[in-house]
Amino acid sequence: MTEKLNVTIAVTGLNNTDNPGPGIPVIRGILESDKINARIIGLAYENQEPGIYLSDLVDKTYMIPYPSVGKEAYMNRILQIHKKDPIDLIIPNLDAELFTFMTSENVLKQNNIHTFLPTVKQFEERQKGNLQEYGEKYNIKVPKSISITSYTDIPRIDSEFDYPVLVKGKFYDAYIAYNPDQVVNHFNKISAKWGLPVIIQEFIRGTEVNVIALGDGEGETIAAVPMRKQYITDKGKAWSGVTLGDENLLNITNRLMRESKWKGGMELEMIKTVDNEYFLIEINPRIPAWVYLAVGAGQNIPEALVLLGMGQNVFPMKEYAVGKMFIRYSYDLIGDISDFEKISITGEL
Repeated sequence: MTEKLNVTIAVTGLNNTDNPGPGIPVIRGILESDKINARIIGLAYENQEPGIYLSDLVDKTYMIPYPSVGKEAYMNRILQIHKKDPIDLIIPNLDAELFTFMTSENVLKQNNIHTFLPTVKQFEERQKGNLQEYGEKYNIKVPKSISITSYTDIPRIDSEFDYPVLVKGKFYDAYIAYNPDQVVNHFNKISAKWGLPVIIQEFIRGTEVNVIALGDGEGETIAAVPMRKQYITDKGKAWSGVTLGDENLLNITNRLMRESKWKGGMELEMIKTVDNEYFLIEINPRIPAWVYLAVGAGQNIPEALVLLGMGQNVFPMKEYAVGKMFIRYSYDLIGDISDFEKISITGEL
């Protein structure tokens, strides 16, 4: 029997609420691996992230600042934690922190901390504001989109789009607008939360289908599982979904992986029209929160990402179970106020 890999893994995205982060399902996949013996360190931004208090999944949690403090201050906190509690691998799971980790890869390597993330070029070219050019480069249909930075840009929408349109933040959030007044409301809400630009995107009618995938950085698709959302929350998050046997989706994914040489996890969000056309509406450059469906369907993507990050050989996973379904549910976690006080005062638990 092959000896298990002993590794300490730091994971972000512990906010497993109605807008769930990927951290907890990533951890579940890792802990179910028969190839990895993992100690899990949680990295939390808020003292009420549920993952902090899931002691059966997270061995130790440290508070970290938001990336908005600046790269140097952010990395100083990571290295401070590393000095006290050595980390072998970090899996960042939130869009807003990825750029900081990618541009700090050399600093992390010098301190023997591994990552397995897209390159800055890969990250930038799939930004929502660049999606039109991305589609042309990789021969994928995408909805028309423009970036707006002020109210003076809003009249452009009337001449360039038919309503409704999608109004999207550069990191998160997407709303349907049926008229200019709704665009203004969504623009205010999104720009206040995520900054500028705000993206206006053509609304494509059809069924939303997603693919979770993992690339090795050399053009090989290590894993890919398509899914159709069954229930979507008011925040646009999948609350239930089912795996699909869609060869067209897999072919698009494999071709994109091969041509872009994508490194790390990704989620393709696509619309399938009644004419069986596929439009790419977004690429999330990390593992999505529904990753545990892929684990349940037979492709343990968190396990594979850890092994790749630690320099291990990983063979592509080709098979998965079609018709596997996930349904999220709320769960009351009971704890002690002393734990909340400790993480709030000392920054660790």
